[in-house]
Amino acid sequence: MADVTASAVKSLREKTGAGMMECRNALTESGGNEDQAIEVLRKRGLAQAGKKAGRIAAEGLVGSYIHMGGKVGVLVEVNCETDFVARGEDFQQLVKDIAMHIAAAEPRFTRREEVAQDVLDKEREIARAQAANEPKNANKPEQVIEKIVEGRLNKFYEETVLLDQPFVKDPSKTIQDLVTEKIATIKENITIRRFTRFKMGEGIEKRADDFTSEVASLAGGNS
Repeated sequence: MADVTASAVKSLREKTGAGMMECRNALTESGGNEDQAIEVLRKRGLAQAGKKAGRIAAEGLVGSYIHMGGKVGVLVEVNCETDFVARGEDFQQLVKDIAMHIAAAEPRFTRREEVAQDVLDKEREIARAQAANEPKNANKPEQVIEKIVEGRLNKFYEETVLLDQPFVKDPSKTIQDLVTEKIATIKENITIRRFTRFKMGEGIEKRADDFTSEVASLAGGNS
């Protein structure tokens, strides 16, 4: 069985628009041959999504999701090419799934390009310091340390970027994979444009007198 590298999967995914797991499976099936893997994906109808990626998606829906008795709420805009598709059950279910995922997974960004450079620089600095402080990395060359840092940056993306996050209902695929699969099914370009997540009380500091009363109440209850 061929050893399928992450770079090979990435290259195939960029050329076909197919999901990460589909690309890995196709490469495994084709013994690592990219041309044959593309043929495998085309036969399965999964290589069509990439061809649609440049088409304008100006229709769509603003979906919502409310969770935990109104404690968490999400609004998300997902675009497609036609109003006909936007009114379809498949597209509407996709929007609901994405909104639900955002409520559960708390992404900070929609795509990697939205992450500010100063945020990336800080994460890279932290990752490098962590790698340097681990005894097992003491004598490793710089290029190995750099790979460790990049791996931790990818983990940061998986935790904070919506399209990179594992889908909460099926962690074997990312949100990007979910969208790509739906593009192949619906035959239209689909993009997640933006989202907003609300959490009740987030960012509000309790008044000092309320906090004092709460502590006193707890203390009295335990006496």
